[in-house]
Amino acid sequence: MWKALLAIMLLTSLLPIGQQSVEAASMTQYRVYQNDKPLKEFAKESQAIAYAKYYSYSHVEKISNRQWVWHNIPRYKVYIDGASSTKLEYASLNEAQKAAAGTVNSYVRDLENIGWVYENFASYQLYQGDNTKDSWQFRTLEAAKKEAQKWSNAHIMKLDTKQWVWDNLTAAMVKDQRSGAEKYSIYRDGEVVSGSQSFSFLKDAIEAANKLSNVEVINTATGKSVHQNLLNYEVYSQGKLTKKHSTLNAAVKTAKGLFSAEVKKGDQLLWSSVPYLSVYQGDRLVKSFHSLQGALTYAKSLSNSSIQNQDGRKLYSSAKNFIYMGWNGSSSVATINNHISNTQGLDIDSPTWYYLDDATGELNSNVSAALVSEMKSKGVDIIPLVHNQFDKELTTTFLANLDAQDRFIKALIDSLVAINVKGLNLDFENVAASDRNAFTSFVERLTKAAHAKKLTVSIDLLRGDVRWNHLTAYDYEAIGKIVDTVVMMAYDEHWSGSDQPGSVSSLKWVEEGIKQYLDYGIPRSKLILGIPFYVREWRLDSNGKLVDNRALFMKDLDSVIANNKATRIFDENTGQYKYSYQKDGYTHIFWAETVDTVVERVKLAKKYDLAGVAAWRLGYEQASVWEAMLKIKEQ
Repeated sequence: MWKALLAIMLLTSLLPIGQQSVEAASMTQYRVYQNDKPLKEFAKESQAIAYAKYYSYSHVEKISNRQWVWHNIPRYKVYIDGASSTKLEYASLNEAQKAAAGTVNSYVRDLENIGWVYENFASYQLYQGDNTKDSWQFRTLEAAKKEAQKWSNAHIMKLDTKQWVWDNLTAAMVKDQRSGAEKYSIYRDGEVVSGSQSFSFLKDAIEAANKLSNVEVINTATGKSVHQNLLNYEVYSQGKLTKKHSTLNAAVKTAKGLFSAEVKKGDQLLWSSVPYLSVYQGDRLVKSFHSLQGALTYAKSLSNSSIQNQDGRKLYSSAKNFIYMGWNGSSSVATINNHISNTQGLDIDSPTWYYLDDATGELNSNVSAALVSEMKSKGVDIIPLVHNQFDKELTTTFLANLDAQDRFIKALIDSLVAINVKGLNLDFENVAASDRNAFTSFVERLTKAAHAKKLTVSIDLLRGDVRWNHLTAYDYEAIGKIVDTVVMMAYDEHWSGSDQPGSVSSLKWVEEGIKQYLDYGIPRSKLILGIPFYVREWRLDSNGKLVDNRALFMKDLDSVIANNKATRIFDENTGQYKYSYQKDGYTHIFWAETVDTVVERVKLAKKYDLAGVAAWRLGYEQASVWEAMLKIKEQ
């Protein structure tokens, strides 16, 4: 990182402290979610809402405080024969009633209340003899009679009383049926009820059965159940079976007097006062709610919380945040604003605000408290970068002088406290191997002073290699125990001084680096993976000899490829596409960094359960990268 940073510093004009202003930037302030997964961010609330409307179960949050400003979470749910689906969910009661009205044995549930707000249960059942069918269920007696006119030997049953309320049998038909063979018997639990008689006329059997409990009438000639007075409506309270009834109305009456109750018939849910939303902390159910606002308010008061509905859909999550961090490589407020405005899901921005000015511990700073405050209000923490000008001799002299270190540390901590940031990002590079112990000691002194003021310390370390890290200035194992966060700069696998062309950061090399860092004993929760937003293009002569190289920004690759008609092949070893083209007698090659490779790097960090990723650097990437990163942020 340091060579690019030095070049940028030379190009950046630094404003005196106190003369900086926070320039307005159209940075994103609203985030669209589907369920609990982020989709995209927008600068304006209206833009976010317009986008969210294309998705079901979506909502818009203000990034700074996660306040919901809009959602389309369904309020009403239609159940048909005790079952429902996402296709039967509606925002308005009017829509839900229309959907339910056309189907018998349906109801509408207000998900923020108990019971039904509309029901269309059948009240009457038509029979011809002892035969019936599902379509012969009716809401009114008049409707049942109208259908019955088409049939002889018909009768109608009132379902909530189990009574025979109408028929079109003549006296002769009744007499004839009563004189026939006895074929209707009363059964309970598969056996004839002791002491009961058999009947020839169905109505007589029904009236006798209705005087008993939990029985049914069986046509012994056909083996068919032709009337039921069974206790098949079950009432549950807090998940436990409380009582059984033979009619729905009786079961609902019981359920209304119980807490968190349900009425079921087999697998059919027919009535409920169970809160539809539940708040979990981790995997533990904490509390349930009828109202979405109540669930949100409560969930936000807990860490690692989520809201789920009864279908198991997660609507909100405050689970451990996977951090997205980005370096600016600049102290300019305008540049920082521009960088942040192009991101989505960014948690930490690290501007280059401090550096070691000389060996006596003089601190050079160029800060903006106003920017810190502005970004914090928009949900982004500013964690300034502190560097050593990447000057080996300067750093050696400084590390040999404890008074210089004390002076530097005091000035730095005082400034960080004054601008009200959460911590610092230490980036001391090009440190002499002979200063290994002195550097570790300095990191420890700095971290102790920072912690005394409740500031965090993150440190940027080269990916390196376990085979020779012991020969460098960085004691990875010791430093990892001292600081709060270690950022592994997993790039410059092949750098400007390399004698062979290659990828800046091949995926296998990155993964091996992660394993090595974890082997040093650095906890996963402390480790952030540094990723590149740039590539290196190599120029070869006609003999294939390396001539030179240059850095290319990720956002410029498409135009380089198009303008030079570059061709590509997939390189299995790097996990990247390798591009090449001919120009002025030279061969140019580079390994592309794309949205897909960035996503793969994020997936690697997630695979090893790291704290997040950090990008070098903001401004090099195309905007589409952040939309893709946002979508996988909390997956």
